Amino acid sequence: MIKKRMTKKHLITCSVMLVVFFISAFDLCDATAFNRSHATHRSNAFSVIKTEEKSNEYSFANKALPVYRPRVKRKLSYSLWMHSYTKVQTNALHKKAARLFPIIEPILAYYGIPDDFKYIPLVESGLKGGTSPKGARGLWQFMPGTARHYGLKVNRKRDERLLTRKSTIAACKYLRELYSEFGDWTLAAAAYNNGSVQIARAMRKQKTWGYYTTRFNRETGSYVYKLVAMKAIIENPAKYGYKSKEQELPKLVNLDEMPQFIAGAF
Repeated sequence: MIKKRMTKKHLITCSVMLVVFFISAFDLCDATAFNRSHATHRSNAFSVIKTEEKSNEYSFANKALPVYRPRVKRKLSYSLWMHSYTKVQTNALHKKAARLFPIIEPILAYYGIPDDFKYIPLVESGLKGGTSPKGARGLWQFMPGTARHYGLKVNRKRDERLLTRKSTIAACKYLRELYSEFGDWTLAAAAYNNGSVQIARAMRKQKTWGYYTTRFNRETGSYVYKLVAMKAIIENPAKYGYKSKEQELPKLVNLDEMPQFIAGAF
C-alpha cells in the first residue's frame, strides 16, 4: 500500500515537473523570438548604412573614420540614420549649401583649412545664422567675445557674425589656431564645438589621445559624426532618400583672386 502511494506520488511529481519544463521551454522560445524581432527592428533602423559601413569610405579632413571600432561604427550609423530623409523630411539644407558653399569653400582653401569644415555651419546653425540661447550667432555660431577676438565687430549697430565672408574668415583664423594647438583637424573640430581647454582636459583625464578614443560630453562626442553625416548626405543625397534635382553651383572663386575676394569682405 505504501509502495503504491509512493509510486502515485512520484508520478504526480514527475508530471508537474514535465509541465513546468514545457512551460519554461515555451517562455524561453518566446523570449528568444522577441529578442530576435527587437534586434531586427533596431538593425532596420540603421539599414541606411549597412553596405557603406563595411567599406570604410567615410572620412573627415582626409582621414578615414576607424569604423572597425564598434563604438565608432555605432555612433556613425546612428548619426547617418538621424540625418537621413526619413528623419529630416526636407531638402532645404541642399538649397542653402548650393548657395553658400561657393563662398565658404575658397576661403577655407585660402587659409589651408580642409574642405570638410564647410559642414560646420550646417551642424552649428543649419546655415540659418540665427541666435542660440547662449548668445552664439551667425553661420559659424560665434559668441560675442570670440567674434571680437578674431576681428568681427559686434555691437548694437553692427553684428558682423551675420556676414558670410567675414565670419568665415574669422572661423578660419580660429580653426588654424586650434589646429596649431592639437596638430589634428578632428580634434580642432571638436574644440571648435566645446573649447580647447575642455578637449585637452578630457584627454588628459582619460589618458587618451584622439577624438575617437576619448569619451567627451554628449554634444561633442557626436559632433564629428554629425559633420560626416552631413557630408555624406550633401555629396550623395539620393543614397539617403533625398530626391531633389541636382542644382547648378555658382562658379567658385579662383585662389589667385582670393586676396581681392577677402578684402571685399571688409
